[in-house]
Amino acid sequence: MLKKRIIPCLDIKDGRTVKGVNFVAIRDAGDPIELAKRYVREGADELVFLDITATIEKRKTLSDLVRKIAKEINIPFTVGGGINSLKDAKAVIQAGADKVSINSAAVTNPHLITEIAGEFGSQCVVVAIDTKFENDAWTVFVNGGKIPTGIQTLEWAKQTEMLGAGEILLTSMNNDGTKNGFAISFLNEITRAVNIPVIASGGAGTIEHFKEVFEKTKVSAALAASIFHFGDISIPELKTYLKTQKISIR
Repeated sequence: MLKKRIIPCLDIKDGRTVKGVNFVAIRDAGDPIELAKRYVREGADELVFLDITATIEKRKTLSDLVRKIAKEINIPFTVGGGINSLKDAKAVIQAGADKVSINSAAVTNPHLITEIAGEFGSQCVVVAIDTKFENDAWTVFVNGGKIPTGIQTLEWAKQTEMLGAGEILLTSMNNDGTKNGFAISFLNEITRAVNIPVIASGGAGTIEHFKEVFEKTKVSAALAASIFHFGDISIPELKTYLKTQKISIR
């Protein structure tokens, strides 16, 4: 069985790490380069960098900042935000990213998934899905969670796999930043429907939440932000606990 991964996420706005609740109420969480270095020291398995306003502001990802972070870390590095073309993906990979994360652009142009996978391999393509449960359905949202698409999330997840995605980063907007736990039942549905790794995102608040998501779903990794940034939980503490619970982690 593949070992589970613990992944901190750097949500970037104006060159700083930020964190909100339900995709709003954004507050500063520190310098991204210093946080990245800290997470390497603490034993994070991977790092995700999301330029959360690049799509809304219709600009490219902060390649200079990506380059600076990449120089300081030696763990797999996923970068997303404002990647709308194969050229954008190339620029981010040349800046030091190991994988690219596409979200809104994948919904607008699903062929982009196939195009990037064809150039760099499926293992380089992470499709990020921001999803919200309302009106008795989980549907996809784009533009930093601001625009509903009406697309059924389960169907979109299956389609991204067929198009060549190597991994799905699934964020429940209902759970995001609440620290009330992951969207367990829906993550279960998604992981049963696809054969590629799924990263659970949105809702981590306690070490028990990580145990729950790994024991009750087939997710390959769990991602969190504020609990790591603000020191609620340290990665060494989390990994030690999961090992005592007989959960196979890296």
